[in-house]
Amino acid sequence: MQATLDHVARQPVTWLLATLVVYRLSLALQRRAGFTPLLHPVAVSTVILVAVLSALGVDYETYFSGARLIHFLLGPATVALAIPLFHQLKIIRRHWVRFCAGALLGSGVSIALAMGLTAAFGASKATVLSISAKSVTMPIALELAEELGGLASLTSALVMLTGVAGALMTQAVLTRLRLADSCSHGFTLGVVAHGIGTARAMQVSPRDGAFAGLGMGLAGLLTAVCLPLAFRLAGY
Repeated sequence: MQATLDHVARQPVTWLLATLVVYRLSLALQRRAGFTPLLHPVAVSTVILVAVLSALGVDYETYFSGARLIHFLLGPATVALAIPLFHQLKIIRRHWVRFCAGALLGSGVSIALAMGLTAAFGASKATVLSISAKSVTMPIALELAEELGGLASLTSALVMLTGVAGALMTQAVLTRLRLADSCSHGFTLGVVAHGIGTARAMQVSPRDGAFAGLGMGLAGLLTAVCLPLAFRLAGY
């Protein structure tokens, strides 16, 4: 029996199915809790899967061999956000300078703070890069980490934590500032909390989700351009 369980635990399809089942259960849990960002399905699923993998002694490479398909679909899923965004072209054309300036400011501050704080604590180059890429959507963050010599595993964990914290804190701050319109609310969530913030905005309304997708896309594009330049200027 133990040999059979070990064999099943090392099959890629096992972890593909496990990921889908755990995510579905996590989604139902968040729905019952009123869609609170504290119980975001990505965060809850990650905690459960890490616990299961640790208990069974299965390494990350074995798990990822099954979850690779889901990782591949992150790219097309991000591109699909252009569909609701298409319906907001009039507003985007009217205020495109403001959108670009907001995304540039958000991305620049994120990179500067991450690099400055980690460098001040004497972190290695790989750690500095991994943390600096945390504020963009997962596909872009992982590509930056792999291309520039960061730690993909650390980056993916930080992206998730940034998304959950950003989705939670951004809504509270915007409510405090009495900024409730779909444009500013959704765009800010996309820039600050990337994919998780965009998913949260989609739960509010398709309009919020559209502007969140715009913010996430612009922030990702600007970070992909600015982060390598920032590392060169910093002498890494």
